[in-house]
Amino acid sequence: MAQNVRFDTLRSLAFGSITGSFVAVGTPTTQASRLVCITNTCDTDMFFSVDGINNQLYVPSKSFKLFDLCTNRTHVDQVFVLPINTQFYVKQVSAPGSGSVYIEIVYGS
Repeated sequence: MAQNVRFDTLRSLAFGSITGSFVAVGTPTTQASRLVCITNTCDTDMFFSVDGINNQLYVPSKSFKLFDLCTNRTHVDQVFVLPINTQFYVKQVSAPGSGSVYIEIVYGS
């Protein structure tokens, strides 16, 4: 049975709203996320988190990280996804002077 690919609403936050404490990037997910791309166009490095407490991902300035959660599964019927209601957070490593961060989500329906 085929499943349709859907793109969720883009989540973004401009450099002026990013601080030394975690700040939410957009709204929590409303679908189980199969692919996540985190892009940092800011002129400084960033930390990302899904718990708003711990540094979980480091994304250097002017770069991105792409997570294809459904690749390389060990069983055909096994699916890895980020759960519904996942909230992404960002905080600065040092104060940015330009740019934004973006979270792109792909899910199946």
